[in-house]
Amino acid sequence: MSARKQARSQGGRPRDSRVDDAIASAVRQLLTEVGYARVTMAEVAALAGVGKAAIYRRHATKQEMIFDVLLPDRFLAVAPDRGSLRADLAAVLSEVADGMAAPPPGTVPGLLADIHADPALRDRFDEKYLGAQRRTLGEILDRATARGELATRPDPAALNALLVGPVFAWLFLLSESPDRLPALTSVLLDATLALTGPGSPAPQVHGHGTGDGPLPR
Repeated sequence: MSARKQARSQGGRPRDSRVDDAIASAVRQLLTEVGYARVTMAEVAALAGVGKAAIYRRHATKQEMIFDVLLPDRFLAVAPDRGSLRADLAAVLSEVADGMAAPPPGTVPGLLADIHADPALRDRFDEKYLGAQRRTLGEILDRATARGELATRPDPAALNALLVGPVFAWLFLLSESPDRLPALTSVLLDATLALTGPGSPAPQVHGHGTGDGPLPR
């Protein structure tokens, strides 16, 4: 059964991929031309040639719209399976670096500032995106443990911080060149494996639950 027929049989109306493409193109153009802070749903709708209702059917907020457009496959939502912990983490780091370096300047810091300023938006972001990241990393760690690469399974939240935090700092706090990210991610990979490998104490976050949920706020 085709996706269109399946949607109809379930009582829904299939989404028009042309509208999705028009919205994504408008978001990218506006981010480049006017910057993150000045992008509005109304301007995206006008440039895409669609109604605002079409956008709100797809994205609840400007922030979620931009995140979904820039990272359409839900950032780190699928666990790579390359046969070893090193290869899996290398794939994750590549996705992290590409995802942070690709958007126009100011987009990622502005997006995260808005998310953290709104508790309801932050909760949705944590559930939809951070939750997916932690599950992905948990799956990678479970496979590595089953292969005998890890004596103790590290906390996915701590691993997430080890992988994402330095890349964020490199690009947005230290203002280093994205061109030098491959050298940074190589160092990060070695450091992360040294911290998580056999004989090393597994990184943990103490004080809140099991470590599979969000970090303490």
